[in-house]
Amino acid sequence: MIKDALLAEYDHEMGTTRKLLERLPDDKLAWRPHEKSMALGELASHLGNIPNWAANILGDASFDLAAAPPNQTPKASRAEILALFDDSTKKTRALMNKSDAEYMAPWSLKRGGQDVFSMPRFAAFRSFVLSHTIHHRGQLSVYLRLNQIPVPPIYGPTADEG
Repeated sequence: MIKDALLAEYDHEMGTTRKLLERLPDDKLAWRPHEKSMALGELASHLGNIPNWAANILGDASFDLAAAPPNQTPKASRAEILALFDDSTKKTRALMNKSDAEYMAPWSLKRGGQDVFSMPRFAAFRSFVLSHTIHHRGQLSVYLRLNQIPVPPIYGPTADEG
């Protein structure tokens, strides 16, 4: 079943992401590597919120970017970021109890009512939730390294922890 494969991947990726979020230094949440980059706290808060996107993907037939809410205000501490992440991952996991037919149903991204693209729900979930999380988690690992914070193992040993 698609659900079983997605759940295994989801649990692994979210568990790994939480390990990085646990290392956030409260005194460096405003740090950014470049003026065009997100601050550490903004990036971590974004990571904490990404799983919430699953509600739309798994529950609606489409999402229109014209109706997107404003960016969420970054959380002010590691504890708040972890609480957001734990809440969003728990809610999303509960939403993942779908049949293969539901996962194969089309989902569309729109802009002002016009289709940007369509794909099966499971593919949209993998792209917008899993791959998006992995992408920003990679950024977070660099932010941590640049701040002399040991990076935990992600897909294998790191230079900091074997």
